[in-house]
Amino acid sequence: MASASIRPPAVAGFFYPGDPRELDAMLEQLFARNSAPVPGNCPKALVVPHAGYIYSGRTAAHAFACLKPWAAQYSRVVILGPTHRVPLHGIALPACDAFATPFGVVPVDQEALAGIRAMPGVCVYDAAHAAEHSLEVQLPFLQAVLDHFKVVPLAVGKADAQTVASVIEHLWGGPETLFVLSTDLSHYHGYREAQELDRDTVRRILDLESNIEPEQACGAYPLNGLLQTAAHHAMRTQLLDQCSSGDTAGDRARVVGYCAVALFEGERNAH
Repeated sequence: MASASIRPPAVAGFFYPGDPRELDAMLEQLFARNSAPVPGNCPKALVVPHAGYIYSGRTAAHAFACLKPWAAQYSRVVILGPTHRVPLHGIALPACDAFATPFGVVPVDQEALAGIRAMPGVCVYDAAHAAEHSLEVQLPFLQAVLDHFKVVPLAVGKADAQTVASVIEHLWGGPETLFVLSTDLSHYHGYREAQELDRDTVRRILDLESNIEPEQACGAYPLNGLLQTAAHHAMRTQLLDQCSSGDTAGDRARVVGYCAVALFEGERNAH
């Protein structure tokens, strides 16, 4: 594979350690702090945060730990996350063949991209991926827990829920396909106010309400698409963890909220 076709890590050494040994040690610590029981079913989708690991890594680890019993099952991971660096309308696919992290190279599922490239709202736009962290920070977690997988990286700008849901449905697949939805919650409120705001947003996620606003979750556009699809499939939801930067490495004057939610195929649960 030509090196020119590999998207290099943009935030290694910043959002997470750039040295593979340090990264491995940090992930081991984050997983070791996860004392929550692993759900008895195989997740079809995860909602996870995308801040620096010192801030949201503990919460993300709660979600990715759920995959360990089924590590050999997943061979394709669709990651949807918002764009922070480049204005975008619709959904951007990368032109590269792989994404690199300190742990190595993750191949892009080119067959999957070919199948959605002509769908409404979808374009190939490498600039949306070049410096974007919301997708990248999920890859080391996935590399740590899964055996072998290809990735379908979807950078989502302003897009209605139906546009995103249509792409998700096309990629739905079977038990080999996992969806990872990358989003933080509220941004830069005081600790108590953020708790109240995020409690309502998490309730909406658990109830599969696809009307979340960007002020409630920075990944609202891809999130609403996933939640619309999840409601159509009558998926079950389980809250795994919720906190804010005020609980981890940040001060409590201006916090960012995080949650980890697992979604399962099967009979819908009631809240």
